[in-house]
Amino acid sequence: MPGFSLASRLDGAIGGKTATAFEKAFGVKTVGELLEHYPRRYARRGELTPIDSLPLGEPVTIVAEVVSANERRMQNRRGSLLEVVISDGDGRMSLTFFNQPWRLKDLTPGRRGIFSGKVGEYRRQTQLTNPDYELFDDIAEARAEAEVTAKRPIPIYPATSSIPSTLVQKTISLVLDGLGEVEDPLPDDLRARRGLLPARAAFEQIHRPETDDDIPPAIATLRMHEAFVLQTALLQQRQFVRALSATKRPAAPGGLLERFDAILPFELTADQLSVGAQLEADLVADWPMNRLVQGEVGSGKTLVALRAMLQVAESGGQSALIAPTEVLAGQHLRSIARMLGPELAPEIMPTLLTGQMPAAERRRAALRVASGQARIVVGTHALLSATTTFADLGFVVVDEQHRFGVDQREALRAKGSSPHTLVLTATPIPRTVAMTVFGDLDVSTIRTMPAGRAGIQSFVAPLAEKRAWFARVWDRVAEEVALGRQAFVVCAAIDSDQLTADEKTDEPADAPAAAAEGARTRWGVVQVEALLSRLPTFSGIRVQILHGKMPSDEKDAVMQAFARGDIDVLVATTVIEVGVDVPNASTMVILEADRFGVSQLHQLRGRVGRGGLPGLCLLVTEASPGTSARSRVEAVAATLDGFALAEVDLDLRGEGDVLGGAQSGARSSLRLLRVVTDADLITEARAEGERLLADDPALRRHPGLAAALDRRVGVEERAALAKS
Repeated sequence: MPGFSLASRLDGAIGGKTATAFEKAFGVKTVGELLEHYPRRYARRGELTPIDSLPLGEPVTIVAEVVSANERRMQNRRGSLLEVVISDGDGRMSLTFFNQPWRLKDLTPGRRGIFSGKVGEYRRQTQLTNPDYELFDDIAEARAEAEVTAKRPIPIYPATSSIPSTLVQKTISLVLDGLGEVEDPLPDDLRARRGLLPARAAFEQIHRPETDDDIPPAIATLRMHEAFVLQTALLQQRQFVRALSATKRPAAPGGLLERFDAILPFELTADQLSVGAQLEADLVADWPMNRLVQGEVGSGKTLVALRAMLQVAESGGQSALIAPTEVLAGQHLRSIARMLGPELAPEIMPTLLTGQMPAAERRRAALRVASGQARIVVGTHALLSATTTFADLGFVVVDEQHRFGVDQREALRAKGSSPHTLVLTATPIPRTVAMTVFGDLDVSTIRTMPAGRAGIQSFVAPLAEKRAWFARVWDRVAEEVALGRQAFVVCAAIDSDQLTADEKTDEPADAPAAAAEGARTRWGVVQVEALLSRLPTFSGIRVQILHGKMPSDEKDAVMQAFARGDIDVLVATTVIEVGVDVPNASTMVILEADRFGVSQLHQLRGRVGRGGLPGLCLLVTEASPGTSARSRVEAVAATLDGFALAEVDLDLRGEGDVLGGAQSGARSSLRLLRVVTDADLITEARAEGERLLADDPALRRHPGLAAALDRRVGVEERAALAKS
């Protein structure tokens, strides 16, 4: 009788009640998902040890005979205690079992078996508490079995209070016993070349290893399964996009793009030109553009995107630029209008559409968008609402990918007919992360910075050792303002006195866990504003605050006043993290810098040094030297290279956090694969996937891989991938 397959429902394999408990604890619904709940480590039962020489605190396995067994009520707590005395002929010890009176039927005097557990001591007598045991009728059989068992690794699984590791182990063993044939996702030649195991053997050896030597080949095989299936899914998604037909959007001689280039007051950088040429080619390809452009803060990504928008506008097409915040959307609109100039702006009619606009103004904007009059539309999530319609949406630009969910991006794309899609990010992405998370996108990089940038100097103000530097920070800000310049002060919260456990409104998006575990934030926007109002050096300095809970029009008014130079020091939360462009701002103070992630610190620093003025970034921290929190801050101060910092970030935080914001569906399924350490494996898996799909695009000759893709990238995940 054939057993169940990896796609079988778990309740059919282990019963409804247990399956429900496992789904609740670990989110597993199928046999395959349960078998991918891999051990996190392996314990050793220990060699066979005489009772007389048991080491305290160590796991041991002993062969012994039951001498006596007694049950008694516990005095200080409810329940019963079963005490069993065993002997190996030379020494004696006790076994204790809490609230397990039924074991009396098994553990009768004269029964022999093997007993495994961790050695403890109670009233100067060695004991094992709740040990594992197996009873035998024959002592020779018991000893032989014990010799084998002592060498067999014990898998220890991720567990919960309701489902301990031992129950996971027993359940997986039950499932393996009933498992039928397992189709292999790897092509035979790849498996042979790398010396990998068949799929069934890999599952057996990772969950039920006979010896330590069984484990590494199983892990290597299943890690390759993961890399190969994930990369093939992403490559299939790229194929899917390329199977769609796109409206070609060519640039016309003497058209909008040429006219725009003619009025630019500066030369484009080499990278802007090369990436621009890639976008230009994408817009006239047979399939829709699906590209990620990554570049340093201030490297001119918006300009490159605007040139592509103008190319789309030449054929009457519309472009939608979706930004993560109202502040950034308003900033983008002003900068686009400024770059277009008085001649092109009226033709293109760049239009802002956000959720917090007054109703009448929003209606007017929505009408311009629906009629096709507005050929560039900048907005926030309001662009996703059902009431927003486009005349001819040809190009979708998503700024800062990690802020948007898959469904939100798809809602915008659905408003056009296979529109071209461009994702911009100023958070440089390590190569392996790009392959793992954005493997279905073509990736372009802008590394060169525009000429005329004076650079930024970064310093750590280490208050743990030098308290006096806190006062010097404010003196330094006052000195910059005296020179006619402006400054940002960034805080991790709005009001640290009001901050409750569930109020995270303006907390850094990638705030490290270490900060959460430490003391509560001390400096909110409110506290800093109060402090600066009391400092004599700030008596003539105009200070204003900005945070996410302010009304939209108020936020916009503050940003515009700061841009005009009517405000000297802006005390803000991370709402100013991306896209805010004030060339006269020379100084960035980040308080409690250890509460922010590496990429966020780098983003914030990029708000200064944007004009001809030299930038100054002061990273204020109370983190002690040598801590990971301090290392993060020092890493940012040490370099301006965002690509180097992305690698540092990956090393310091691990890929779980780095992938976190961008993962969706299949992308969150990393089990054994590690983006940091498995870069070469991921690269190889991608190359193998490309070769296989070129030869067998429908996977007709690779049913095992097709089945693995269906399981791993189920209907929901496939929809999620298609949307991304």
